[in-house]
Amino acid sequence: MYNILITDDEQIAIDSLKFIISKNFDSNVTLFTAQSGTDALQIINQEKIDIVFMDINMPGLTGLDTVSCINKLRPETVIIIISAFDRFQYAQEAMNLGVFKYITKPVNRNVIIQTVRESMNIVDNRRGQHFDEDALQRKMDMFSPMIENDFMYSVIFNGEMNSDLSSYLEYFNIENPLWCFFTMEIPRVTKSNQQDTYMNVRSVLNEQHRFLVSSFVINRIAVFFPVPEAYSDYQEFQQEMKRIYHILSNKIGSGIRIGVSRIENDKNKIIQSYNDSLLTLNKVPADGGIVFFGEEDAIRTLNANPAEIEKKIYNRIKIADFPGVRSLFDEYFAELESACGNQTKLKSALIEFLVNAKNITYEAVSSYTNSKFDDLFSFFAAEDNNSALKDFVSQLLSDCVNAISSVKKQKENPIIEKVCSYIDDNLDKDLSLDVLANVADVSTFYLSKLFKEEKSESIVNFVTNKRLERARQLLSETKYSIKEITAFTGYNDQNYFSRLFKNKFGISPSEFRNN
Repeated sequence: MYNILITDDEQIAIDSLKFIISKNFDSNVTLFTAQSGTDALQIINQEKIDIVFMDINMPGLTGLDTVSCINKLRPETVIIIISAFDRFQYAQEAMNLGVFKYITKPVNRNVIIQTVRESMNIVDNRRGQHFDEDALQRKMDMFSPMIENDFMYSVIFNGEMNSDLSSYLEYFNIENPLWCFFTMEIPRVTKSNQQDTYMNVRSVLNEQHRFLVSSFVINRIAVFFPVPEAYSDYQEFQQEMKRIYHILSNKIGSGIRIGVSRIENDKNKIIQSYNDSLLTLNKVPADGGIVFFGEEDAIRTLNANPAEIEKKIYNRIKIADFPGVRSLFDEYFAELESACGNQTKLKSALIEFLVNAKNITYEAVSSYTNSKFDDLFSFFAAEDNNSALKDFVSQLLSDCVNAISSVKKQKENPIIEKVCSYIDDNLDKDLSLDVLANVADVSTFYLSKLFKEEKSESIVNFVTNKRLERARQLLSETKYSIKEITAFTGYNDQNYFSRLFKNKFGISPSEFRNN
């Protein structure tokens, strides 16, 4: 008998696999299903799962992150990735995690049957080998988060040393004499995504070094970091922490704030060290960053890095999203001015940026021409006013986006065109996937996949961006109250609307209107 778990956020994909496997292996298998990485891990904790089919692109804990956790919980499990993405980087990462096979959607019935048979053979060969050792290791992996929390709460949150630090470090096999604390504040954490976010943070951190991680206290996590000897030099330590911060920002989300204590080697200072990290967190800018104890200057978030913003602008140009390009370019220009230091470097960076934008436009519109690009170097040589430089670049970006937009409108799938038109006309109404699929008269699964292929972003992100751009327009051009604008853009909760607005534009609705 074999226990098989199918994990996919699309019910139609689950049903398809269940049908194929049940029809061909009915008496030999027990099937389990999950629609998220968190649900899959709960099932694996409760059931002895032999084979897992895993989708990559899921909300919350991604397929690859879930695979990493499964490897720790049940390393003998045979894992098969099924994904709509055939990109090499996904397949390579999956193989690095020990995945047995990487299959692209839509699934081929014969491939699934053969893959299940081969997986069953692997399970048969593994059964009976190292059972006692693996069972003990799995239990330790399951209980480690609970013991980490016990350490954090008994030693830190209770404010007293009622447990021996040495015994905890011995349990986790941590021998580093140096350590520090850092407290992390993560935006957009809710009750519904808190567990997924916690598991993701633990996974991301422990891919880098050994950390002891507390659970969430509202939207904060405390982390004990046994500092490796290689980073005993304080500058090396700071560089490593900045690197970890960038990884967290990339994989968890922008806007993360981190306060870091000093490096210590005296366990009697453990409570003070934690408190130092809290004090330092208060010095971190509201839009994110990392600050070290005793230092006032924050390291800007990953989103504030000019190179990273530049990549996002290029992606917005490709999908002809001018509001997105305009918003990002304002941020990009300000960061570039600060980073370049002098106008010569600023001009050089802007010229390179425009050349890349022009090349992106040529790829989409082979007939595109613009005389302003021909006079690029002479204009920059003659102009010394930064505001004029910004306006010039902004106008060229607008021209590029308009050229791509005109071509896209000619080629756009009529289903997507119909859905987008409905969204534009009904921003104040329910725009769930079910509603939009009904408007287009297609299944939710098909619409979700088609929209992502056509627009290079999910429907949820598309609708949110449309609503927030509409809100910005109403704040600029009308005297409606923020409460009224909240309703006009389809939101019931003004506080939630304000948080979304600030996350996108870096400023609250009231501050935007006042400015």
